[in-house]
Parts: sequence; C-alpha cells; structure tokens
Amino acid sequence: MTKSEFVDQVADRAGLTKKDAGDAVDAMLETIEGALRRGSDVTFSGFGKFSVSERSAREGRNPSTGEKIQIAASKVPKFTAGASLKKAVR
Repeated sequence: MTKSEFVDQVADRAGLTKKDAGDAVDAMLETIEGALRRGSDVTFSGFGKFSVSERSAREGRNPSTGEKIQIAASKVPKFTAGASLKKAVR
C-alpha cells in the first residue's frame, strides 16, 4: 500500500476530504519522526511501539572486493508490533 492509497482509505473511513486526511497523515508521521529524533518512544497500545535502537560499531566487508571495513556506530528507527497487531496478522 502506498501513502496515497493509505490517505484515500483514511479519508473514506473517517469521512474526511483527501486533503484533510493527507494533512492528518503527514502530521502523524512528522510527530513520530520528531519524537524519535528527540530520543523518545512512541507507543500505540495494542498496535506497537516506535523507538530508537543503537547499533554498535562493527567490522564488515566490502562485497565487491572482500576488503574489511569498519562500520561506525549509528542510531536506527525500530518498530515492535503489539499483541493486537500480531494477532491480526496471524
């Protein structure tokens, strides 16, 4: 499902115009992104949790040459599905 398809479904289910639904979806995504940028978690009870995970520095390999390279530590976004979402997908 693309973002535009998602916006269409939100508009239909909530009785909103596509513009209002698009603005709401954009606001939601920006809010989640801002919270993660600040290091906060975002939890939707039953749905899941967005958080920031830290990856430690490690050694990797260049796939084309096989040469060893050092991969720097980094922060990555992480999503953990909640019980209701897991049950719905099964």
